[in-house]
Amino acid sequence: MQERFAVVGAGIAGLMLARELRARGREVVVLEKSRGFGGRLATKRIDAAVFDSGAQYFTAKTPRFADLIEEWSGRGVVRPWPGASGRRWIAHPSMNALGKYLAQDIEVRRESKVVSVQRENGDWRIEIENAAPLVARSLALTAPVPQSLALIKAGGVALPQPLQGELNALTYHPCLALLLVLEGPSQVPADGLAFSTGPVRWLADNTRKGVSPGSAAAVTVHLSPAFAAEHYQQTEQELAAALLPVISPYLGSPVAKMALHRWRYSEPESTHTQSCVWLEDLQLGFAGDALGGPRVEGAALSGLDLAQTVLGA
Repeated sequence: MQERFAVVGAGIAGLMLARELRARGREVVVLEKSRGFGGRLATKRIDAAVFDSGAQYFTAKTPRFADLIEEWSGRGVVRPWPGASGRRWIAHPSMNALGKYLAQDIEVRRESKVVSVQRENGDWRIEIENAAPLVARSLALTAPVPQSLALIKAGGVALPQPLQGELNALTYHPCLALLLVLEGPSQVPADGLAFSTGPVRWLADNTRKGVSPGSAAAVTVHLSPAFAAEHYQQTEQELAAALLPVISPYLGSPVAKMALHRWRYSEPESTHTQSCVWLEDLQLGFAGDALGGPRVEGAALSGLDLAQTVLGA
């Protein structure tokens, strides 16, 4: 119990952190409020249609992450986006497969919503909704920073300045994702369609992408950050009424079914000056894309950097 390392969040940062710590002999438990792995590497279903609802792909800007992608590719976990220009990578058979792969051999307690963290006799007492508390020697918070700070505040823990102010300043863009099942084939190009202006940011047909072979077309529509912030509380019907006339030329077939997914903390507006934070005296760390960078790569490397900091401390 005294040596247990608890990680809050089973997104890419949390899983990379936990995986590295466990490989070095640490006892690790990951607490995740949802049923899935991978955070915004999310996959949703509507009947037979399958959607990558969050991040559509990832790229490598550093040799370090490129090496990880090469390893995952060799294991059949990721592959290039079929037909895409440039070197875009997607998980196989859908984006949540990477989270599932990284969670192998790690104790991940899903549907375990942490409501507060507090110091108790030199350890961390982690309160979990509708479950017994968990006590751990060390703690890492890898959820979006505002959510992590809320857990700290709920437990009455004071962070040192200026770190508190630096973390308070980290804000996020929201995202609204419309998931559209079409009656027939779409007109979305195989490599997707990005928009530089207007209410829509991205369109991708998961059938053409190879994610949803059992449907005629399964289109993910990501709305722009500005539009999502202004219309975040609107229903899927209200959003569809405003947006379908705009994107109908790219759909090419009537909409049979649709669903809406909201991401309150989708993409950091700015990032911290460090890729991770580790407070040795508190045995407390922070990692995620608001530290490592606003991409899958940034989240993954932030988790790895925190693990290496902890192991070298």
